[in-house]
Amino acid sequence: MPTPSLRLPSGACAALAAGAILLTGCDRDQVSRSAPVPASPATPMPAPGGMPPAMGGEVAPPPAPSSPLRWTLPKGWTETPGSGMRFATLNPPGPGKIELSVVCLPGQAGGELANVNRWRGQIGLEPMDEKALGTSRQSVKSKAGAVAVFDFTSQGQAQTRMIVGSLTAKDGSTWFLKLVGDVAPVGKAKPDFMRYLETLRLD
Repeated sequence: MPTPSLRLPSGACAALAAGAILLTGCDRDQVSRSAPVPASPATPMPAPGGMPPAMGGEVAPPPAPSSPLRWTLPKGWTETPGSGMRFATLNPPGPGKIELSVVCLPGQAGGELANVNRWRGQIGLEPMDEKALGTSRQSVKSKAGAVAVFDFTSQGQAQTRMIVGSLTAKDGSTWFLKLVGDVAPVGKAKPDFMRYLETLRLD
């Protein structure tokens, strides 16, 4: 015998369809609650004027270093205490955008190659590999230990120059000293910056 078909009015069909959509929606909500998708880390927005973004924002600051880094300030430079992720900010004299940030992070802070490529990315440069890293590194001796120095300049008309020194302290933390700004003032300040690195000590 043929199976009897169930005929419903058009309004009832619409109601059943809406109910099916609601049920499907409930299932999706349950899945999303039981297996949340981890949020992607926010991409830092570039600072105005071509300057790399400063460290800070909503990231909790690291614990204070057990042995603060000390130095002799170059003649004419000014210094202000930092806050959050930044330990201090130094400013060379003269016109143009330029500043030196001092940051201390626990451990290796991701390692040298990862940090160097992050700095290069801040001024629009492509990442480098281990071989290029070795040929780009200079070393400066200080009482706090050997300081690895990297000097990069962005490409294009509005050029930004960045010189970064980093050293690992006895407690395992890593200090980063980054001189960044317009090409001309950074180039003028570089000799003082290199002598400043030689004065670093951990008191």
